[in-house]
Amino acid sequence: MTKEKNEILKISKNNSSNITKKSTEKKQIANDSLEEHSFSTSYEDSYEEVNSSNNNNTNNTSEVHDDISQKRTTETGVRERRIRKINEPFNSKKTHTHEAKKAQTDLEPCGESSGVRVTLRQLKQKSPEELQAQAELLGIENVSSLLKQELVFSILKKIVDQGGHISGEGVLEILPDGFGFLRSPDANYLAGPDDIYVSLNQIRRFGLKKGDTVEGQIRAPKSGERYFALLKLSKVNFENNDNAYHRVHFDNLTPLYPDQKLFLEMDNETKDFSTRTIELVAPMGKGQRALIVAPPRTGKTVLLQNIAHAITTNNPEVYLMVLLIDERPEEVTDMQRSVKGEVVSSTFDEPAARHVQLAEMVIEKAKRLVEHKKDVVILLDSITRLARAYNTVVPSSGKVLTGGVDANALQRPKRFFGAARNIENGGSLTIIATALIETGSRMDEVIFEEFKGTGNSEIVLDRKIADKRIYPAIDITKSGTRKEELLVDRAILSKMWVLRRIINPMGTVDAMEFLLSKFKETKTNNEFFNSMNS
Repeated sequence: MTKEKNEILKISKNNSSNITKKSTEKKQIANDSLEEHSFSTSYEDSYEEVNSSNNNNTNNTSEVHDDISQKRTTETGVRERRIRKINEPFNSKKTHTHEAKKAQTDLEPCGESSGVRVTLRQLKQKSPEELQAQAELLGIENVSSLLKQELVFSILKKIVDQGGHISGEGVLEILPDGFGFLRSPDANYLAGPDDIYVSLNQIRRFGLKKGDTVEGQIRAPKSGERYFALLKLSKVNFENNDNAYHRVHFDNLTPLYPDQKLFLEMDNETKDFSTRTIELVAPMGKGQRALIVAPPRTGKTVLLQNIAHAITTNNPEVYLMVLLIDERPEEVTDMQRSVKGEVVSSTFDEPAARHVQLAEMVIEKAKRLVEHKKDVVILLDSITRLARAYNTVVPSSGKVLTGGVDANALQRPKRFFGAARNIENGGSLTIIATALIETGSRMDEVIFEEFKGTGNSEIVLDRKIADKRIYPAIDITKSGTRKEELLVDRAILSKMWVLRRIINPMGTVDAMEFLLSKFKETKTNNEFFNSMNS
């Protein structure tokens, strides 16, 4: 009996304590409201006093009104703070930062009947702070503990659950099971949680291939699913999906010599003469298969950057892709910030299988664009490291060449480089790749010898010229282009041949110094050729 009494007493005490807590909370709210009422009544009393004093003293009206305004601002500020403190548990979604305002505009509906429309690329281009602000507006919990890809995934899922629409795009990679995923070039075509699933039926129905750039509406993953799925296809390779049915396979297209010139000469603002030198020594055309033969520290990466700037400036119709294989991370960042085209990379700390997968995605995407009669340019740095990666990945055949190169290892990089061609009825694929020499590795020499005769244009860099800090360090006598008469006018071509006859007896360093001195006296190559007549 005593135990039951004690339990009853404890329960009654707990109930009384809860009742007292609730009463104190109600009293606090009532006191706050009374204080606000007292603020308003005190303000009215003070205002009446001021009015009476104004009737007596008309000279001090401005000072009194200043006092009134100060009292009003302080009292309203205190009132707002108290109201905000009372309503704080009920207003968890309030944010007042710049990112929140920007996120609020992004979440506004596009029409009366339609919900929010968001593209996957827009979310990926945002900073983590903007994504966190947008996630807080949507009511997503534990925002600070999520990674960027997880934030994007959570925001997209929340928008779809609220009736919004999401459109995404990516490059299709088909897996051995038949289905595929849309990989993002922003993630260097690496698999991630924000990839878009494409079913086997959709691939067969629309005739999709590996490397197709697909754009369409996507849906959130259902129960038991991990990825977003393609719901409605709108574009294939930046065109209507109907054109994908009528395209001809890349291997069935007729290759020709390049006959349309890629204009590389630019205004002489940066005092860089590399593109002007290439125009004179080895002119480039759409569909060129060019090889830049470069010893270490001769400026091959800077030369590729200048070529990329010239292509994007003078040839805006060209789709430019820069592929960096086994490169240093700082060079990748420099290339991404300086080049306007698509830059994808695989750094030296990644496995060889990753280098091969990235190269396959890039070349397949380029082939699909050429099938749609588009002009594509790939700048590869370098084909030597790509061949090394293939040599590591390819199963051993038992036949090893000099330097440790497998006999079957160079077939796939040759297929990559050999895809460059000019197509008969429109479209072209240009590949400008760098090949490393004088590295002290016998394998690099063997790889260069295998690729030596496969290109139709060569630009040879010289270490002696680079040691004297003369750039571009191009060996003029060893550089050239096959069938250059298809790219250059006959009158200009004859002057180029005369220039070669003058330069040929000189040494490599003297020839480059002579050409640079003439470039400094003229603004364009045409002006330089006109000065030759005089």
